[in-house]
Amino acid sequence: MILGTLQNSQQVESLNPLFKQAFDYIKSHNLLDAELGRIELEGDLLFINNSAVQGVKKEDQILEIHRRYIDIHVMLSGEEIFGWLPAEKLKQLKTPFKEDTDFAFYTDQPSTYLTLVPGDFVIVYPEDAHAPIIGQGLIRKLVVKIRLD
Repeated sequence: MILGTLQNSQQVESLNPLFKQAFDYIKSHNLLDAELGRIELEGDLLFINNSAVQGVKKEDQILEIHRRYIDIHVMLSGEEIFGWLPAEKLKQLKTPFKEDTDFAFYTDQPSTYLTLVPGDFVIVYPEDAHAPIIGQGLIRKLVVKIRLD
């Protein structure tokens, strides 16, 4: 997992060939006022889910993992608490991995929580189990999906 700010995204853009493209797009568009939904950048290789969701209680959120995609969660408005646990520590499977949705869910408790505010991002890899959208009120965020090949 990598935590950063959009202002300093250049520090991580060399880690994946599609990171720079994603950050450049985010920085050059007003996505807070954009239509919600999927934004296609490179088909299934790189796309953004622009979302508005109600925050959930910490005790009600579960951990998720992905195998085919790296996620970059970018805060647009509100405040989000983001839980994390190394995937190798997962023990309590709730929903087995499904190839078509690239998700598995676990009921283990995160070992770490961070608070994200507008302009913050967190990058999660397949080895990062994460519990997003913990908070109160409306959370406006982007989830960039970058396929691993």
